[in-house]
Amino acid sequence: MTKSVFAAVSAVALCAASVAVAEPKAEVLHWWTSGGEAKSVAVLQQEFSDAGGTWTDMPVAGGGGDAAMSALRARVLAGNAPTAVQLKGPAIQEWYEEGVLADISKVAEAEGWADVLPASIAAHMKCEGTWCAAPVNVHRVDWIWANADVLEANGIEMPQTWEEFNAAAEKLQAAGIIPLAHGGQAWQDATVFEAVALGILGPDGFRKAFVDLDEATLTSPEMIAVFDQMRKMRGFVDPNFPGRDWNLATAMVMNGEAAFQIMGDWAKGEFLAAGKVPGDDFLCASVPGDGFLYNVDSFAMFDVDGDDSVAGQELLAKLVVGQSFQKVFNLNKGSIPARTDVALDDFDSCAHLSSKEMAESSDNGSLLPSYAHGMALRGAQSGAITDVVTSHFNSDMSSQEAVEQLAAAIANSL
Repeated sequence: MTKSVFAAVSAVALCAASVAVAEPKAEVLHWWTSGGEAKSVAVLQQEFSDAGGTWTDMPVAGGGGDAAMSALRARVLAGNAPTAVQLKGPAIQEWYEEGVLADISKVAEAEGWADVLPASIAAHMKCEGTWCAAPVNVHRVDWIWANADVLEANGIEMPQTWEEFNAAAEKLQAAGIIPLAHGGQAWQDATVFEAVALGILGPDGFRKAFVDLDEATLTSPEMIAVFDQMRKMRGFVDPNFPGRDWNLATAMVMNGEAAFQIMGDWAKGEFLAAGKVPGDDFLCASVPGDGFLYNVDSFAMFDVDGDDSVAGQELLAKLVVGQSFQKVFNLNKGSIPARTDVALDDFDSCAHLSSKEMAESSDNGSLLPSYAHGMALRGAQSGAITDVVTSHFNSDMSSQEAVEQLAAAIANSL
């Protein structure tokens, strides 16, 4: 089918006036439930409704998405998969290998996705050469956020090295301020860990450790230094951190209870949703070190029965990668568009910094997939790393023991 013929067929399929054609419908499983996230997904719901579709929302709380994936597996095993699911990275390939993903190549080709998406991002959306997912955004993971007033009141600049961070944290503790807002959940521990690791190992070392799973790097003196820094980080959080959701940690920075948070730029969505202004109320910077860790949200389409559900998938895929949604969604979410042709005129200074440094990192080879957020490794390997990270963070395990356990856990997961 040619592009022109497909475009004509799609126009007919989406015409609500034609009672003979199925009305697009979509049941969408996602874990966007915090303030900024919920506001962002509401944009997509509205666009879908405006285009004549019927949206059934299936939110599953939990920022790391683990609960959502459990719910998804139960649905798939029951033979009742949702129309579209928030998935990313190697998880997309894992579900494809189970034979349950739909092919949305005709939408991707009609809309020219290959011409407007970075090659590295597009690669995550393909399954053996066919398009099986639609990218929503690009999140940077290795951010440090700060309360501007707290830093100014204590004579602290945004840290450029981990030594400066540690010195600032000790000064804040002496003043009775929590240095690091953190939630004691495994994925949050992993988020801080990989940010520290990127800064200490450098981009090449990070790639060897968390993409290539190189044993020599995993057990190196530099990796011991990463765990040494994590031990310091553990001393900078408050006693009530276990089980705290990430957005509640962000709120601690907003209200001045804590100074810093290390979190992806979905945290910025919380600041913006609360009316906070970057540069005035809060500050943003990449964590100490070089490189850029990315996390790309996307929707994978599952095999479903019914012309109305198939029409819903095609409409949803078209809208998700459309310029309008890419702009409005990312303005709310805190991320930047996956499309390279969306103007950033209305975006804030943090987004402009993210876009600039992503382009620079792409050029110099330091644009790296986040292991903690499911972009670099499959579940067994990433889970093995995170188990060691969170065990170390919540015990008196030595750094030497941690690297030994890290290497052993990876070997056992392969």
